[in-house]
Amino acid sequence: MLYGMKRRWLQAATGGFVLCVLLSLCGLYGTCEEVRSSVVRLHILAHSDNEEDQALKLQVRDAVVEAAAGWLDSATDAEEALVLAEASLPRLEEVAAQTVASAGYNYPVAVELCRMYFTTRQYDTVTLPAGMYDAVRITIGAGAGRNWWCVVYPPLCAGAAADRRTMADVLGAGGQTLVEGGDRYVVKFKVIEWFERLFSFFR
Repeated sequence: MLYGMKRRWLQAATGGFVLCVLLSLCGLYGTCEEVRSSVVRLHILAHSDNEEDQALKLQVRDAVVEAAAGWLDSATDAEEALVLAEASLPRLEEVAAQTVASAGYNYPVAVELCRMYFTTRQYDTVTLPAGMYDAVRITIGAGAGRNWWCVVYPPLCAGAAADRRTMADVLGAGGQTLVEGGDRYVVKFKVIEWFERLFSFFR
């Protein structure tokens, strides 16, 4: 009888702990969703992983970031940023294609707005949770090489804005604390990422 009581107590304590963890993750997941819907990414895919193609990717990055300086400054939220970004796609594609051609390559270049999945990524002091984000995607050639990414809204890419809106401006104090929380949030992001992959598998 004593053993049975201990076992029931252990089960109850374990269940309570799991419930607390899930409730904590639910709250964190909600904040992560707010971050995802408030951010626009820039994603550049190299033709391949060889040294020359990776160097070309960085040349395209530099040219595009310079051309895009201040392009989203007037946006007050991610929705407006996407409208401005869409209007800028032809110009960005022209700049990227000219950079590729000037470097002596004949790779095609595609620039598009898309919604794509990112794993948990760190950019300087900011860590963004895994999930679906709106992004300006630039594909060089086959797009089979390692990628480069940054955040264009709020503008974290160097030179991407003349009048920078900060994470606090866009995400609020709670979102800023989340993405600038360092290692204590990276582990939680990874847990959420694991759960999302598990749920996607069963779906």
